[in-house]
Amino acid sequence: METKRVIPLFRSASTERTDDSPPKRMAAYCRVSSDKDEQLNSLSAQKDCYEKALTQDANYEFVGIYADEGISGTQVDKREGFLQMMEDCRSGKIDGIITKSVSRFGRNTVDTLVYTRELRSLGIDVFFEKEDIHSINPEGELLLTLISALSQNESTNLSENVKWGVHRKYEKGEAGSLPLGKFYG
Repeated sequence: METKRVIPLFRSASTERTDDSPPKRMAAYCRVSSDKDEQLNSLSAQKDCYEKALTQDANYEFVGIYADEGISGTQVDKREGFLQMMEDCRSGKIDGIITKSVSRFGRNTVDTLVYTRELRSLGIDVFFEKEDIHSINPEGELLLTLISALSQNESTNLSENVKWGVHRKYEKGEAGSLPLGKFYG
């Protein structure tokens, strides 16, 4: 028998739904940084999980899933799903967002803080499930800053390691292992 998953998005005394209040309009944000099969499977699992959890809970009205596939979290301008979610938040269509982790929301500390602050000013909480952080809570911003900085540093280090490896292979003349399909001219 399948157990019902309860997401503790708004389970504090100040935000708990009363019998006469409408359900919270909830959305989920999902992102994977590559289009490899295991990443796409993760994206599909995230979408299924959040849709099922949010549609089965009477405290929530499921607004939808916003997702970006094969997109780095270091720049917002190419993340169409994220940008659409932000526009819908500004339009008053969403009361809360759930995402798997801080690194799925973004890997740029400044962007993460700018967008969570904007959402908080609109009264919209972002719940980061893995870290169990609510952006609307006062201590949430400090935790987000620390975790986001670590996530950004991890992304930068990974990029530098890949570049270093490509340079070493080029120096050794191992052109057969380089992604030549990406070079032009």
